[in-house]
Amino acid sequence: MKLVMTLIATALVAGSAVAAPDGAKLYTEKTCNACHGPKGDKPLMPNYPKIAGQNAAYAEQQMKDIKSGARNNGQTAAMKGVMHLVNDEEIKALSEYLSKLK
Repeated sequence: MKLVMTLIATALVAGSAVAAPDGAKLYTEKTCNACHGPKGDKPLMPNYPKIAGQNAAYAEQQMKDIKSGARNNGQTAAMKGVMHLVNDEEIKALSEYLSKLK
């Protein structure tokens, strides 16, 4: 019985140790690169922002505000259409990735 409990505890701990999402991978998979460029510095349209090097906390809040509708103007329409593709953990990973780009 003790062995069974140890195995169950080990499995629970191993299952909860899920790796954080990879921001670089998400950037491509979630289509961010289509509008902001492969490295976040060459946007598709002149009025789209260059997001490479953006402060992580700021970028995270902007994405959350666009997703929730708290930020809603003509500039957010394209982003609003794709924000359903990411959850809060992925938004954080994307923000941290962007902050490290030059």
